[in-house]
This record gives sequence, C-alpha cells and structure tokens, in this order.
Amino acid sequence: MKRCHTEERNQHRVVVLSGEVDLSWSQQVRREVLNALKSSDRVAVDLSAVSYIDSSGIAALVEGFQQARGKGQQFVLLSASPPVLAVLKLARLDKVFQLVDKLD
Repeated sequence: MKRCHTEERNQHRVVVLSGEVDLSWSQQVRREVLNALKSSDRVAVDLSAVSYIDSSGIAALVEGFQQARGKGQQFVLLSASPPVLAVLKLARLDKVFQLVDKLD
C-alpha cells in the first residue's frame, strides 16, 4: 500500500514513505518533501517501508537534497530498505545522500 505522510521525530520533520514509489505518485512525494523543507531545517525521509523506487522517485529525493543543500538545511535518508539502497548504489547516490539508520 502506497503511503506518504509527514511527522515530527527527534526535532526532524520526517517524510514517511511506504510501498512502491513510482511515476504514479512521485509528484506527491516531491510535494511532501519540499513542504517539509519549508517548515524545518532538519528533514529526513524514512524509506524503511519502500519496496520499490524508480527514477521519478529518486528525482524527488535529489530535488529535496539540492534544495536543502542550497539553504544549509539537513537532509537525510533514514533506514533505506534493501531495494532502495540497491538503486542508490547503482546510481552512486549512496555517496551523495547522507544515509542514516536512526535520527540523533
């Protein structure tokens, strides 16, 4: 089941995603990530329940990362699931994003 919502966790705005992040709803993911960045200097995207992510989903994350970097905000990917991690490594984005297992 696809889900996308934002919650507060350890002084971070956390965008929680689950299911398959693909073209059919990557725009909603993008909106949620950008809205989180408008309301907090510390944003995390929880990817622990994502079973699949395509290039449109990755693009939404990259846009969030670029916007955060441009404004000096913290942007991390939290608990990336094995399928997400595989895509990030394939695209060498595991060296670009800050990947964490838990929030400080």
